[in-house]
Amino acid sequence: MKVADAVAFGGHQVHVCRYREAHTLLRWLGADLRGLRVLDVAGGDGYWAAQARRRGAWAVALDIADSKLRWGNQLAAPAALVRGDALELPFADASFDRVMSICAIEHFDDGARSLDEMTRVLAPGGELVMSADTLTLAQRWPRLYRAHCERYHVKHTYSHDDLTGLLAARGFDVIAHQYQFRTRWAQQLYLGLSAYGGKVGFNAAAPLMPLVAASDRGAHGDGGAIVLIRARRRPQPSRPADGPDGTAPRALSAGRRLHS
Repeated sequence: MKVADAVAFGGHQVHVCRYREAHTLLRWLGADLRGLRVLDVAGGDGYWAAQARRRGAWAVALDIADSKLRWGNQLAAPAALVRGDALELPFADASFDRVMSICAIEHFDDGARSLDEMTRVLAPGGELVMSADTLTLAQRWPRLYRAHCERYHVKHTYSHDDLTGLLAARGFDVIAHQYQFRTRWAQQLYLGLSAYGGKVGFNAAAPLMPLVAASDRGAHGDGGAIVLIRARRRPQPSRPADGPDGTAPRALSAGRRLHS
């Protein structure tokens, strides 16, 4: 194993929240991705896109940070790595069969615009799997919450209902969702690690994963620190070859984009 792969494994897999979060999204993507085009939006070094590649996908990770992409190029079997802005994806319409985004939307200045772009590049009938900070009990620990937002540049949090509404307006049906870090103590742990421990804290707390997972299973109600969403883009209705008056429909002007 290359040094870069060992470091990436430790950073992504030995992690109290990312391990369960990312593996749930990958499970929703499917065990056999042969022949499918997968995009990871704000995918950092491309580690999780590379896991989709191992399942047979043609996988691309997009990120705006050159340093993360340079590191990703050192992996033994990297995904395709592209520098770009999540608010203006450098891909043609319907370029991908699956889109993934792991706890990224909360960092964007315009989360709705990023969903517009994910919708545009996802083929009708394709699936989007994503996660986001929701922090439903953040008001109990305002100092921790402020520190979390400042440290990680969190601009907005999203509940399951928030994302369901945003996605429905873009032609998606949400087919599964899951909250993680659902209990009060687990949410406080998440915020405390973020505010004071940073990445090292999340890695050091990895032994707590089974305890957090068990508490999630026993929790009641809807809410948590993170929400995971699986949604399918509705197929577009076929357009008739002729207009209602028997003439051919007028072509769209060059450069115009339609968002469903």
